[in-house]
Amino acid sequence: MNPHTGTRTATKPKDEPPTLDRTTFGHRLRSARKRFGWTLAQLAERSGVSITTISRAERGQLALGYENFTALGRALEMDMNAMFAGAGVKPAQLDGPVVTRAGKGVVYRGLSIAYEFLGTTAAGKQMSPIVGTVHARRIHGPEDFVRHAGEEFAYVLSGEIEVHFDNGEVLHMARGDSLYFDSRLGHAYISVSRQLARIVGMTIGESRHMQSAREGEARKAPVPAKPAAPKTVKAKAPASRKGA
Repeated sequence: MNPHTGTRTATKPKDEPPTLDRTTFGHRLRSARKRFGWTLAQLAERSGVSITTISRAERGQLALGYENFTALGRALEMDMNAMFAGAGVKPAQLDGPVVTRAGKGVVYRGLSIAYEFLGTTAAGKQMSPIVGTVHARRIHGPEDFVRHAGEEFAYVLSGEIEVHFDNGEVLHMARGDSLYFDSRLGHAYISVSRQLARIVGMTIGESRHMQSAREGEARKAPVPAKPAAPKTVKAKAPASRKGA
């Protein structure tokens, strides 16, 4: 309070979470690509993300959605924690508990969700936990649907959302509701409450054990046998009767 004017003095927001802006993300993405000596076209071919999208992301002109940055991470053989860790923080192997204090995750504003990435200092972890603020309000077209390998979990902390699937199914979810699904199915989140909804999300890719099991089952699958040629049965000669 200003004693002379009787008005409150402006205060700086307390404990703001670190934010990974588009420019910083773009620099990290370009550096990762250059380490491989790849052109934009080569990375596009390996990741399935268009040259235009990668180029604009590297220049800080475009926010990537979850599907694209995970695809780029796989192509670059890069733990995405390194991409989203705070400045000067090098992810380490998970050899002990990793704590992310309240409001201390790394925030990245994607196309439809502002992601607060948690546990970013743990390299090679199987799960990718986030707190998300869903700022999308409508589905504009097929390009809004995200799909990626693995499974996904979402829990609504506040507000209400709709989860749209590309098979036409729509689920309405309120605070306390949760959802678990195969994330290969195209999906999109939108806020339908007055305030933007907040969710806790978790994605997990297919583990090596799962992949090996699936590939093993494919190898074990029996090959359909060719139908056997019909056997020719010779008719037995009638037994001779005694005294005939």
